[in-house]
Amino acid sequence: MDPIKDTTDNLDALVEDLVAGRRRFHELKALSAEDAATVRRRTLAKMKDASLEHIGSFSLDAERAATRHCENFMGVAQIPMGITGPIPILGEHVDEDEDIYVPLATTEGALIASISRGCRALREAGGAVVRVDDVGMTRAPVFRTGGVEETRRFTRWVTEHEAEIRAVVEGTSRFLKLENIRPQSFGSSVYLRFTFSSGDAMGMNMATIACDRAVHELIEPETGVTCVALSGNFCVDKKPSAINFLEGRGKRVFAEVVLDGNTLRQCLKSSASSMLEVQYRKNMLGSIAAGAMGFNAHYANVLAAFFIATGQDLAQVAEGAMGVTCVEARGPEGIFFSVFMPDLPLGAVGGGTVLETQREALEVLGITPRADNPGWASMRMAEILGATVLAGELSLMAAFTSGDLARAHERLGRGKERL
Repeated sequence: MDPIKDTTDNLDALVEDLVAGRRRFHELKALSAEDAATVRRRTLAKMKDASLEHIGSFSLDAERAATRHCENFMGVAQIPMGITGPIPILGEHVDEDEDIYVPLATTEGALIASISRGCRALREAGGAVVRVDDVGMTRAPVFRTGGVEETRRFTRWVTEHEAEIRAVVEGTSRFLKLENIRPQSFGSSVYLRFTFSSGDAMGMNMATIACDRAVHELIEPETGVTCVALSGNFCVDKKPSAINFLEGRGKRVFAEVVLDGNTLRQCLKSSASSMLEVQYRKNMLGSIAAGAMGFNAHYANVLAAFFIATGQDLAQVAEGAMGVTCVEARGPEGIFFSVFMPDLPLGAVGGGTVLETQREALEVLGITPRADNPGWASMRMAEILGATVLAGELSLMAAFTSGDLARAHERLGRGKERL
């Protein structure tokens, strides 16, 4: 394809080339990102008789978006963003007297109103107790051997040369630390599940680059065993899995609160007995009947809204939504209510966190990486998300007991009331 000399004067000609099939959408490298996006929108509008005015309205850095986040960049998809809170959090990375307000991006009417009701219940109860474990980011390449004897030699070599592997992978980033390598084999397939700590980054790209370097520069040349795929699905990324449920991935989050009978009645229009029964018949037995890996009401709702607002990898909601909600009686009228999320990949730097609206949302949350304390910001993020999920889960469970679920969606989700 001939280079484009005068980009501004040639936009019309480029649109015609694209419509006629003489060029492809990715063949606009001589243009600025904004001009290339304009050409793509104009081409689609002409081909499909569509108006793309709103897709073309954005304030983000088009050059960065087009080179780091989105190929064939043409514009944006806007998601409404609301705010909930304040949430009182009794954690280790949030001050006890902080007022935490949480930006959430969603198209589901009633979601933020429901979470806000849960926040009120947490305030009346004195706050959400939240603790987080950093269990590490994983990547698991799969190798092919000739059978069990070669597999034994291969895994033994990996164990004996872990120090050399560590030097290679940690040489790819000053924030990446190798925690362990876990082998697993079936037939002639061997999986090496690498676990890394990655500071404030979610770490998936860092782990991928590190494993690629170790595989091609050290493991394959030294063992003669072929790596079939850099990800063998034993990681497990963006899929619910038993291993991540049991061992964790990213951040493992525990959040809990004790609610008395008055808070249940006045704030949540519920009771201890009603909450216990919904928990038992819905979250427990219903999940068993469905063969589900999430014994909860709607973690995914809150995670998706938080992930979009803060620039997380949205597909990882698939694994993050695993988890267990627990409800226990406390005294004659109260309950202990908790959520457990074993698999939350989160990052305070990198990926979508650098986008303009997402960066502003992170500023609202007070999530700013500290040079003297790598990992602090991502742990704070996990604490805030844990409390937000707790609030959302608490409110929805109560809505089932009071019969408010459908009424709330009719009133708020269909535009009959604005908050």
